[in-house]
Amino acid sequence: MPRPAPDAQVSIPPDVTSAPVSRRAWGADETAHRRPAVRKLRFVSHDPSEGVEVLERVYAARVRVSPGNPFSMHQALGAVERLSLERVRLSGAPAAALIDAPGTLRVARVLGGRLAFTDATSTAAGPSPFLFPVRSYSCRWDELDLLTLSLDLAAVEAHAAGLLDAEDFRLRFTAAEPVSPAMARYLAGSVTALGQHQLGNEQAMASPLVRAETFRALATAVLHAFPNSFLERSAVPEPERAAPAGVRRAVSFMEEHAAEDIGLGEIARAARMSPRGLQAAFRRELSTTPLAHLRTLRLEAVRAELLTTDPGAGATVAEVAGRWGFSHPGRFAAAYRDRFGENPAATLRG
Repeated sequence: MPRPAPDAQVSIPPDVTSAPVSRRAWGADETAHRRPAVRKLRFVSHDPSEGVEVLERVYAARVRVSPGNPFSMHQALGAVERLSLERVRLSGAPAAALIDAPGTLRVARVLGGRLAFTDATSTAAGPSPFLFPVRSYSCRWDELDLLTLSLDLAAVEAHAAGLLDAEDFRLRFTAAEPVSPAMARYLAGSVTALGQHQLGNEQAMASPLVRAETFRALATAVLHAFPNSFLERSAVPEPERAAPAGVRRAVSFMEEHAAEDIGLGEIARAARMSPRGLQAAFRRELSTTPLAHLRTLRLEAVRAELLTTDPGAGATVAEVAGRWGFSHPGRFAAAYRDRFGENPAATLRG
């Protein structure tokens, strides 16, 4: 299989710092007084001992590199709370690792080379993402270009429990391959957007609302991409019921809390309905979904702020949009035009 171009398809901003950091600096706060919203680091080394130390820190692994061989490593990382995107390129010495990261849910794509697991399975370069085991496991490689999305497992489980309105829910994945090619493409696209647009947008990611929405979107994509107990429980039919009062409670809650970190679980609790029941009720009553309605409220809030903001004071569309949870400038501008018939920059100019 031909090797992809280094930054084809997926881009974790490959030069996430102006220069490689030292082994000692890896993992340290970038400043003594303020940690940026997005932690971005890049590490380059031809020293196996340095490379092993960084690999062990990033992937919670014990790594063994065959001695007496050339070694080359390029490691990049972009992270915010509860998620990180990592890319590592390794060549030269054959190596093996025992990975023990029980609190991490890790999705990967092999962009080049091959990754082999001790259960005799192996993964070569290809477009489809796969799920690393949520337990201790061993793997080995000679040449490898690997992209990984790491999510806090407890936070993903809590997100799933909120979507199901089931406090006792336990998340369990039953297979490592995506449920369908369509979901594989959707998840790969979500990871691409994270690397190309979101982690590289410091201004937007400074917003707690944007960071929370980013995590929820990726967690939801992973929950729907791989076979797991969330999908099994979601497939159980729920009795349909008319609930206009619940819809009104949900709308009122969203109007009051649109500027806050709320998702479907919080909205459903305020409506005193299950998330699935609320979504069905919204489709019946308003021909939309709760989260689409929330996005509309936030678009209207952005417009109201742009109309009253003085562009001469240095305010920007991106700054205002970021405060309301919009991290992708192109998608935000398109949604704004669809809703209001003009570009957000035109609104700001008055």
